[in-house]
Amino acid sequence: MAELLSTSPGDIERAGRALREGLLVAFPTETVYGLGAKATDTHALARVFEAKRRPTFDPLIVHIAEVDALATVADLSQLAADRRELVQRLISALWPGPLTLILPKQPSIPDLATSGLSTAAVRLPAHPVAQALIRAAGVPVAAPSANPFGYLSPTRAEHVLKQLGDRVDFIIDGGRCSVGVESTVLDMSGDTISILRPGGLPRERIEAIIGPVHQIDRSTAHPTAPGQLPSHYAPRASLSLFPLGEIPLQGWSDSEPLACLFFDEASRSRWLSAYSRLHTGTDSAGSPLPESRVLSPSGSLLEAAANLFDVLHELDALGVARILAERVPDRDLGPAINDRLYKARGEAKGRTGHSST
Repeated sequence: MAELLSTSPGDIERAGRALREGLLVAFPTETVYGLGAKATDTHALARVFEAKRRPTFDPLIVHIAEVDALATVADLSQLAADRRELVQRLISALWPGPLTLILPKQPSIPDLATSGLSTAAVRLPAHPVAQALIRAAGVPVAAPSANPFGYLSPTRAEHVLKQLGDRVDFIIDGGRCSVGVESTVLDMSGDTISILRPGGLPRERIEAIIGPVHQIDRSTAHPTAPGQLPSHYAPRASLSLFPLGEIPLQGWSDSEPLACLFFDEASRSRWLSAYSRLHTGTDSAGSPLPESRVLSPSGSLLEAAANLFDVLHELDALGVARILAERVPDRDLGPAINDRLYKARGEAKGRTGHSST
């Protein structure tokens, strides 16, 4: 079983030494918890894929702690001068933070980390514990989310312990992640600048710095960046997704344990009121209302993103068979939240050891 570590300097140094030695360390970032391994150690990288039961065609993100370390992962000389300028503008404005850049890779980064691609996914996390750990390790750290492949991403150390506790060496408990969804992945290596995965950095902030970018609006079975597979981030319960305000009031089995996930308190109140009117007599006879949760009582997309995986973990722990969820407004962090909800609709029942993050 993994050993839990604190964020004390001594424990951070111990975890950094473990990474240098090829061990696996789960650690907090501002987005979600990552499962870290020395990025240039193919044996350690293989352990990451084994621990997560992650297919080797799904590339990893390499984390650095200083902008100067980018040159150890990416070869910017392969980019045209105008593209290098845009990269520098993004780095100056948005790093550290929840932005992953796809760039031409250095030969020192193994193909296992990049799924054989000529590019690497790299970011500089904003979380002080993540930065301290990478500095203590003294090497770039490859780190996908610290959960079994395809399952809910972890935003607390206890999520990691529950899902991967017997497959990793150390878990640093840094508390709850503040952003709550994975980083935005931006491909700077091709002819077109494209968002390959919406995430914790809104598209609008990127475009304010470098102008319009293309956003890939489909999943793929052959990903060039993490998080592009069509089934991902899934709870054990079956999840059905509906437009905002349109969760149905009936149409499921009364014997099926059910929960509803709403964007804000106003949406939940409207639904519960309509449900009670429709089922008058049923409720009074003792039939309970379905379990329900709200991502953000006030309707804040920032709060909704931070709460998303926490709430899904909570609903999973209730043992419900089905979750009815509504989309959130498609602005700011909304596309990232809706992307996770959309991919959570994958077939999740009975996946006790099934691979499918």
